[in-house]
Amino acid sequence: MAASLNLRPVNGSFSLGDHIYGVLREAILGMNVYDPATDLRLDERALAEELAISRTPVREALVRLEQDGFVEVRARRGVYVLRKSLPEIMEMITVWAALESMAARLATERATDGELASLRTLAARYGPADAQARIEEYSEANIAFHQHILGLSRCTMLKSIADGLFLHMRAVRRKAMAEKDRSARSVADHGGIIEALEARDADRAAREVREHTMRLHDHVRDTWTDLDAATEDAR
Repeated sequence: MAASLNLRPVNGSFSLGDHIYGVLREAILGMNVYDPATDLRLDERALAEELAISRTPVREALVRLEQDGFVEVRARRGVYVLRKSLPEIMEMITVWAALESMAARLATERATDGELASLRTLAARYGPADAQARIEEYSEANIAFHQHILGLSRCTMLKSIADGLFLHMRAVRRKAMAEKDRSARSVADHGGIIEALEARDADRAAREVREHTMRLHDHVRDTWTDLDAATEDAR
């Protein structure tokens, strides 16, 4: 329901359109989509009331969100935030591993020493204990770390494709980061990735990134076995 989204009313005189789409998309991205307890239904009337606007721009934004794969319209049921199936998540992670491993390879050739130093500074903010104690904060820092590597590739198209995919990966990474010892393992993996980048070792950098991401793949495959059942129950 709308209560699951962190929305702010907007000034009615504001030119809406893209703005409402962006507001709703950001709110959806902030949801814990893969928690079985999360209510995925979006009530058009309630959204409009919470945003203090008419229902027309909300309806138009929901149509765009459906086209972009964030929500689905179910006949006679309403609009629901789209929760990917387990096979779809497996494919997304595999594609992400391929994209980021290529980005890491390119970064060994194109990133400056200063840029790699800034990546190390970013990663050094959290040790294993810090990452576990401040899991929500570290989850966002982890996302920023991987997006930074994409930027260091200097490949605009690669980054654009990966950014689009990552919008759907954020909720997956956020949930998985809090499970088992993944935060501590993430900190260690990031250290190995940085060392490979700083050594300008393209093969190692690509391998470190790929294996890091595929560990997420294996974790989700082995532990999210009830995801599809939960998704069916939500329907």
